[in-house]
Amino acid sequence: MRLTVKFLLFTTLSLLAFSCVSKKKFVSMQTDLQTQLEAANKDLTNCGTNLNQLTNKLQACEQDRERLKADMRTAQNSIQLREEQMKDLRDQLADAKAQRDKQLTQVGDLTALSQSANENIKETLSQLEKKDKYIHLLQAAKSKADSINLALAVNLKSVFSEGIEDKDVEVKVDKTVVFVNLSDKMLYQSGSSNLTPRAIEVLGKIARIVESRPDLEVMVEGYTDNVPIKNNCMEDNWDLSVKRATSVVRALQKNYNIDPNRLIAAGRGEYNTLASNDTAEGRATNRRTRIIILPKLDQFYDLLNPAKAPK
Repeated sequence: MRLTVKFLLFTTLSLLAFSCVSKKKFVSMQTDLQTQLEAANKDLTNCGTNLNQLTNKLQACEQDRERLKADMRTAQNSIQLREEQMKDLRDQLADAKAQRDKQLTQVGDLTALSQSANENIKETLSQLEKKDKYIHLLQAAKSKADSINLALAVNLKSVFSEGIEDKDVEVKVDKTVVFVNLSDKMLYQSGSSNLTPRAIEVLGKIARIVESRPDLEVMVEGYTDNVPIKNNCMEDNWDLSVKRATSVVRALQKNYNIDPNRLIAAGRGEYNTLASNDTAEGRATNRRTRIIILPKLDQFYDLLNPAKAPK
């Protein structure tokens, strides 16, 4: 546009130079052209400003478009996620309906059984009333057994209170039984089932308690460590544990006249350990004899037989 204006101005001046117009008219025309030139320059400046503004708006529109594209992608991902969630919910709904139908079927079956169940409940309540006395009997028997065991343990500890080291004798109460753990070094000669003089003394004290309670049985359990043994008298640790228990039972019968019908001998071998066999102390703990004092089995059978319970 500026080139056009200059061209017109040049042309006009050329024409004026060769024309016979007056100087006053020429000046007037020059002024008009100058004014037009300034207006054209102003318009050009305004166009440049408008161009910059439009360029900025275009850039802003481009940025808005990219942002809208990103928002659209996010929206599409969100829609896909919602569709997957809706599918899961539909599957869960189908499972819930299937479970409901199954439960309705079960309820129907239970309803069909309810009448006979009510009759059975009445019969069961009647039987429970009859058994209530038996339950009280069991509770009383347990309390009595606990009291007897406590008294028995006290008596055993009192007879061992003098002349016997605690590490050699241990008296314990375990549920329905009282038992005495005796170390092998006190009872037996090394590697054999022969009793020591000290063992005879200890067994005599146990025999005093056992003899005063003819309603109790005595079980003797022999235990060994895991060190293998095999000689002319012993086949293995099973054999040694049984023979040691038998020696104790035989001493109670022959030396202290305990009724053999009340005596039980059992060997546990190297099993049912109290400590690890990896150390000398652990092996010494595991080599033991346990004398268990417990009610006779027929007393338990009578107690648990409803036919023999008070009516």
